[in-house]
Amino acid sequence: MSSLLAFVRRLTTGSNPPRVEKTPSPLRFGVLGAARIAPDAIVKPARNHEDVLVTAIAARNQERADAFAKQWDIPKAYGGSMAYQDLVDDLEVDAVYIGLPNSLHFEWTMKALAAGKHVLCEKPIADNEEEARQMFAFAAERNLVLLEAWQVRFHPSLLRVKELVDELGPIVNMSTYLGVWDSVFFLKDDIRFNYDLGGGALMDMAPYPINCMRFLTSHEASVHSATATLRPGTTNIDRKIETHLSFGPADIPATIITDSCMDGWGPFGLLPQWIKMVLRVECKEGAVEWSNYVLPHLYHSITVHPKGGAAWTEAAYKPKEGLGEEWWSAYRYQLEAFVDKVRGRQPSAWRSAEDSMESMKAIDAIYTECGLPLRPTSQFTFS
Repeated sequence: MSSLLAFVRRLTTGSNPPRVEKTPSPLRFGVLGAARIAPDAIVKPARNHEDVLVTAIAARNQERADAFAKQWDIPKAYGGSMAYQDLVDDLEVDAVYIGLPNSLHFEWTMKALAAGKHVLCEKPIADNEEEARQMFAFAAERNLVLLEAWQVRFHPSLLRVKELVDELGPIVNMSTYLGVWDSVFFLKDDIRFNYDLGGGALMDMAPYPINCMRFLTSHEASVHSATATLRPGTTNIDRKIETHLSFGPADIPATIITDSCMDGWGPFGLLPQWIKMVLRVECKEGAVEWSNYVLPHLYHSITVHPKGGAAWTEAAYKPKEGLGEEWWSAYRYQLEAFVDKVRGRQPSAWRSAEDSMESMKAIDAIYTECGLPLRPTSQFTFS
């Protein structure tokens, strides 16, 4: 009962976080794209951060921009064909959150950086490794902060899993099946499955297990084999991919399955499987299973199976030291780190440019191994 009450408290407080008094000169954010993820990813966390204020929203449709601004109490709403550029050019915007389709990440990150804005860009940061390299090089040249918004890196549960894995000795194997039932989680015409927009189940899902495994091993991935199942009626959009990789000089084996449309179970497979998100790490002295590592702030469990001992289960919603509350979302922890970086402070956790580029390199290698094309490179150039 206590765990249920804690879940309800996290859910209700996280969905409507308490507002705090702002500093005299908070970091002013503009939001590119009235996407479904934007409220959870930036608007709600900003309400609870004393040094952040969301001041503008831009959408291709003025009515949509106005509706989003009204719903979330945002002062400025840019709409129309020039909306994104108008927001990027706004002198009262210091940083930009980009929640646009993958194919637009490169162009609008580069334009925002060119306008002198710091950028928090949704994952995957680009359509391929080459785009990612150009983006981070330009950010470094402009002395601006560019962060790929993979929020799990900033949640205390990942650090706790790392501690447990290190205690159990060298990793000997890793595996995950990251799957969902598409009828519940995706729209019928979801942009995630449009090739021209940088779509594919791997693009949407693979950053989670790849980045977790890279963090836990402290090494890059080598892709050995991969097979894809395509979405019906397409020739280049993956529904499901099974990948076999290894990490580091010890060649730690790993298996990643990303599945955006899980098969049913029960009689004739008629019953839907809603969600499957467990990362298993086998070590010399035992194993750790981390459930719901994609959205650990909603709920998660960390189950430890030590060799020769009894298993136990725990969770980590708050860091042992430093800022954080039980109800903070992974996005709230991420925003804390982003602001620290912009303000010249040392964040408690961070994702380097190399992290993001290596992740895109692995995704490119998986697509190549499957015989599928890389997601299309943006044609944008500065004139």
